[in-house]
Amino acid sequence: MGELTVSITGPETRQVATVSIDRPAARNALSQAVMVELEHALDEVERAGVRVVVVRGGGDRAFISGGDLKDLASLRTHDEAAGMASQMRDLLDRLAGLPTLTIAALNGHALGGGAEVAVACDLRVAADDITLAFNQSQLSITPAWGGTERLTALVGRSRALEMLLTPRRLTAHEALQVGLVNEVVNREEFDARIDALAASVARLPATVLLPLKRLVDHVAPALSPATRDEAVDAFATAWVSDEHWSAVAAMTTARQSR
Repeated sequence: MGELTVSITGPETRQVATVSIDRPAARNALSQAVMVELEHALDEVERAGVRVVVVRGGGDRAFISGGDLKDLASLRTHDEAAGMASQMRDLLDRLAGLPTLTIAALNGHALGGGAEVAVACDLRVAADDITLAFNQSQLSITPAWGGTERLTALVGRSRALEMLLTPRRLTAHEALQVGLVNEVVNREEFDARIDALAASVARLPATVLLPLKRLVDHVAPALSPATRDEAVDAFATAWVSDEHWSAVAAMTTARQSR
């Protein structure tokens, strides 16, 4: 698949799929091409009928660092920005609604859009040296992929506003304390723990796994269709603003001077 890979494992049942964003040189940022690959990956996962999907980043520096700003710089109109936002919102809604357990394996930093991918999964397991931030406001934009709603459901209104409006990154242990991640694991034990967790859930019969996920979703739904259009429009309006492009230019200059 190029910059995204799908592997389906299990000695006989092939019940665990691992979707890996494999762009370590770009800190696994999501380009428009990778977004298309993600759609194909979800097609493959659904056809395979797996019980657990693990999402992770290539390497050990980043889970997903957000959208690829260099690639997405070609989106200059409101309609273009809204189209990309709608595409990713629909993909992450689809991920959240899969009839499987989804695990975000936070093997590296989860920032901006990467944090939105993380909260679209059912569980989040973090290596102990990673950080997590909804830092879109630093670029004078808003989350558009369902992250605002899912973050608020996880940590509450006040904490969500704090995270969305300030640039502070949470450490893995801070994220655990506020309920943003389910578990923190030593780096040396991380891969083994992800494998063990995925295997233990995959052994459950479908008659247990699927009804439980459906019932939990009735109480705390992972999807917020009523807010979709408003979130996409807010993002697109901010994306085409002078403030956003000034922030992108400042960030690019800062990176080049390091």
